[in-house]
Amino acid sequence: MNVIIVEDDDLMADLLETVVAGLHPALRVFKAFTVSEALDLWRSRAPGLFVIDWSLPDGTGLDVLRKIRAADKNMPVVMVTGRADRDSILKAAHYGISGYISKPFSVEMLHERLSGMLKAVLPEDTSVETLADMLSRKLESGLQVPTRMDVSGILGLMERAQDLSGGQLAERWQKEASLCARLLEVANRSSFRRTGEPVATVRDAISVMGVPMALSQALALALDTGSSFRSPALAQSARHHQAQAEAVGSEAQKLALVLGKKALEFQTAGLLSRMGELAVLNVMDQFVQQGGELTDGDIENGLREWAKQYGNTLKVQWRLPLAIRQMSGAVHYLAREDVRQNLLIMRVAGLIAEGQADNPECSRLLRHLGLEDWLESRKKTSDTGNG
Repeated sequence: MNVIIVEDDDLMADLLETVVAGLHPALRVFKAFTVSEALDLWRSRAPGLFVIDWSLPDGTGLDVLRKIRAADKNMPVVMVTGRADRDSILKAAHYGISGYISKPFSVEMLHERLSGMLKAVLPEDTSVETLADMLSRKLESGLQVPTRMDVSGILGLMERAQDLSGGQLAERWQKEASLCARLLEVANRSSFRRTGEPVATVRDAISVMGVPMALSQALALALDTGSSFRSPALAQSARHHQAQAEAVGSEAQKLALVLGKKALEFQTAGLLSRMGELAVLNVMDQFVQQGGELTDGDIENGLREWAKQYGNTLKVQWRLPLAIRQMSGAVHYLAREDVRQNLLIMRVAGLIAEGQADNPECSRLLRHLGLEDWLESRKKTSDTGNG
């Protein structure tokens, strides 16, 4: 089922998209920023649910609602607005509003209200599309990546948000690859580019958006129904790729420090290096939830055929800085003639994380970096420590 979000504030639109997309795997979310865009999407996408802001650049949410009600008396339409006065509520009610949510709202409350509404409007058709069809369809709408975030833990952080700094949250979340990517995406929206330079670290991303919004984004991701795997095989694969991403980030950070570079950017690029795989696994789990069946071969083939395409799509969707995109991609492949130092670091980190430190390619790249003896020295240090 298609859902249309009509909201002219980029940050709020992204938050609403994250919440709605996580409500059910069958939902496809489209965003509009004006009345005219909303009406165009209504005609072309045949949505089953509208979530509309009151104030829009070229009119109001009521303008959209009037057009919809003239043709469809039953379409569920939820108004999300800062107007909480009696007259505004009565105006919306006059045109047959299905729900009215006042800003500021809690993500938890929004999730609960929309979940209840969807139970009545989701189609009852339980037919299962093929895995290939689902993977192809998901590329057309906002992709989600599974997260290990704990809802109760985030709610606890929200209760003491005033006492938390961006640095504390960044340190706490530094291994949460999906959340790190989400925060970078939001911070890199055009409305936040105050300096003209893209944000490249989680600490800077939280600084840009503020602690309260960062916590709201985290909660929205944690409430995502696709974030907890039903399939043990998919959960095991996800744990493997998450661990690989963390290992790459750690190795890249160590190399960057040795070479006197800003380590956080390299850690970020490493964490993002398995996002394609994790997103594909998330779609596969949604396929299973809808009644599909997967073999180990299906999982392996799906990752091989779709992970790179999903990863590239996510990098664009998240508006990641070009440098971070290139560094993340270099983890998997780097042309022999490419000797850019940052990319060499990431490729070496990828090889070491995969247990290929003795690979001739790794030795060659370390020579380019002037670190011929670094790996051997680290091994000796490790051996001495173990002894």
